[in-house]
Amino acid sequence: MARMTLSRDDVAHVAMLARLGLSDDELERYRHQLDAILDAIGRLNEVDTSSVEETAQVGGLVNVWREDEPRESIGSERALANAPDRDDGYFRVGAIQE
Repeated sequence: MARMTLSRDDVAHVAMLARLGLSDDELERYRHQLDAILDAIGRLNEVDTSSVEETAQVGGLVNVWREDEPRESIGSERALANAPDRDDGYFRVGAIQE
């Protein structure tokens, strides 16, 4: 199955969504790198995995989380202590949509 290559505009659009300010050289470099990644994934998609069970794991699954135990919270003043901007006990953040 043939795949279309990424255009510079595709990479610029993704960079804009991620709020990355990329130069023209960086856009072109990332376009080539992303194309290589998509090609590698395309080759993986060609591998016959019909005999592999859907839940196959290389190793066992282990839960490494600690037990959930109730405890005293740190409080809003301590949580906001290093906030660059706050308003009436809340974090203030800039708008993310234009």
